[in-house]
Amino acid sequence: MTAADLPAVLALAERLNPDYPEDAEVFAERLRLYAAGCWVLDRSANAAGEAGDELAPPPDTASNIAGYIVSHPWRHGEPPALNARLGELPDAPTTYCIHDIALLPEVRGTGAAAAILNTLLGRARAAHLGTLSLVAVNNSASFWRHHGFEAVSDPALDEKLKSYDAAAKFMVRPL
Repeated sequence: MTAADLPAVLALAERLNPDYPEDAEVFAERLRLYAAGCWVLDRSANAAGEAGDELAPPPDTASNIAGYIVSHPWRHGEPPALNARLGELPDAPTTYCIHDIALLPEVRGTGAAAAILNTLLGRARAAHLGTLSLVAVNNSASFWRHHGFEAVSDPALDEKLKSYDAAAKFMVRPL
């Protein structure tokens, strides 16, 4: 992902996650803080069936963007609230946070999400982090359970999770 991709990423976020609005600055800040964890899914690479190339270089036009990922190292048990800026990344992160994976309906079920997740697992392991973590929304908890994540119930997180919605679940996958 590059700064030039941000308008298309924001448009996708608004289209795919209308119940979870985030300011453009949230995406821009994540990209500034940890560009290595921000990618776009190039529809042309996916449509061409190029296995393993789902995380392609930034596309030339917004019309080629079929999804995006925003992720970064963070502190375990402290997921950022919806639409919250981070300020900075922790000096000693303990988890790899998946902030958002959003895919257009036509690329879901193609293996793109699994490829992205494998990349994130590799990044977390390389950084010697013990877990991947996320807040599951949009009835996605079963998808994440299928990929080894488990819901964590922590009353201390209840208020923060409500910034997403009443059904949001904090989920963790140990490495």
